[in-house]
Amino acid sequence: MRFGRYVRGGAAMLAAVTLMSAGPVAQGQPQGQPPQGREGQPPQGRGQGRGGGGPRGASALKYDDYAGFTKIFDGTMKNWDGDTSLWKAEGDALVGTTSAENPLKENTFVIWRGGEPADFELKVEYRMSATNSGIQFRSVHLPQGTPAPSPNNPDAKIAGKWVLKGYQADIDFANQFTGMVYEERGRGFLMQRGQAVEIGADGVSRQIGGLEMTAGELKTLIKPGEWNQVHLIARGNTIMNIVNGHVTAFIVDDDPKGRAMKGLLGFQIHVGDPMKIEFRNIYLKNL
Repeated sequence: MRFGRYVRGGAAMLAAVTLMSAGPVAQGQPQGQPPQGREGQPPQGRGQGRGGGGPRGASALKYDDYAGFTKIFDGTMKNWDGDTSLWKAEGDALVGTTSAENPLKENTFVIWRGGEPADFELKVEYRMSATNSGIQFRSVHLPQGTPAPSPNNPDAKIAGKWVLKGYQADIDFANQFTGMVYEERGRGFLMQRGQAVEIGADGVSRQIGGLEMTAGELKTLIKPGEWNQVHLIARGNTIMNIVNGHVTAFIVDDDPKGRAMKGLLGFQIHVGDPMKIEFRNIYLKNL
């Protein structure tokens, strides 16, 4: 089933997404027979009276088309707020680094302070050496001391100054999670790579289809240790994650208590083994 309609929230985002589930047969139309036009005649070919020619598809995807986008990283830390012992501008990249000598006790972030995008497109390239990272969007900043209970520590509180809660386009070196959409310090995993899901008012994700490529096929397109491209689109309650030119995640979020309609952008350094994560060519377009 190929979507080309507006989804709740005003998002015409599914034209490039092929769901693997077949749609119902039209009522009254015998299966295995072509549809009939007026008086039982085969329908006129599309395009007649409209300039001729066959059906028109979308133009080819051009990741490097930045028309309408603004570059939000200029090679300095201007508008970027994070722990300067971990994050720095290096060449043309925003770089986060951890070490064995000073391991992280909680995930930390560099936060873009140029606004809180609602409907937007974000294009960014990343390269990482190990562990896990992510691209935060429509997120909120949790101040130090904010309760952060866990099963092992119900009295835990936020310790650091740069902690975000919200949607995350997940990234990891092993590519177990890359391409998914996760919610940091919230609802957790919202879906798996290669799925199209709807999150109900009860906060439960339900698969509404599979994308054109499977999770395994999409994984083969992600390049460990090399530069990869991420294109995020958020419109209304609809989110699409595109990695290296292929849709990896599609979400319609109908959970009014859990979803966010605007918020902060940021990048993550994850607890775990020492790592280096680099982000470059960071472009934003407000919609």
